[in-house]
Amino acid sequence: MIGRLRLRRLREDERGTTIVEFAMIAPVMGVLLLGAFDIAHTLYLRAVLQGIVQKVGRDSSLETGLDAATQATLDAKVSGQAKALSNNATVTITRKWYRTFTNAAAAQFEPFTDTNGNGTCDGPQGSTPGEPYEDNNGNGRWDSTGGNTGSGGAKDAMVYTVSVTYPSMFPLYRFIGGPTTKTVTASTVLRNQPYGDQGSATVRNCP
Repeated sequence: MIGRLRLRRLREDERGTTIVEFAMIAPVMGVLLLGAFDIAHTLYLRAVLQGIVQKVGRDSSLETGLDAATQATLDAKVSGQAKALSNNATVTITRKWYRTFTNAAAAQFEPFTDTNGNGTCDGPQGSTPGEPYEDNNGNGRWDSTGGNTGSGGAKDAMVYTVSVTYPSMFPLYRFIGGPTTKTVTASTVLRNQPYGDQGSATVRNCP
């Protein structure tokens, strides 16, 4: 009789249940909080990076922005801002130029007349000469994508791109087998100031 009474009291005793429930919920809440902090940091870094890229891109589009020393100073500002948020980040900066915004948006460096509609600048077909294209960089061949490295010249459209790769601040992805680094990219397209005449492209035919 006494044994049954003790078992009933033990079964009805709810002391300590809060601690047990918290022990079950705490790991899940911790993972959710770490994930939220990680996402928030990435979004913040992307917003800050996009802002500094816009500012530096405008400065690079000025005539003085073509100077190598000026470009190095501007790039250092971007790197400094990125590393202020993640001091062990790797910053990669590229400049590519196109003749027009349309070419930049399509990543088409040298536009051509696609007479047969296959999307490729073809060479001569029998007595028909090769499709004409604009040799913007003067290298004698058609370059479909990628633009030309550098800022270009007056009135050219420049694509300024910054990529920041950094280790994840929170070791969340190690537990689920995900990547331990993240990459955030920001870019802007701006036309260089009209401080002179835009360079003219040589029209050639695809060989």
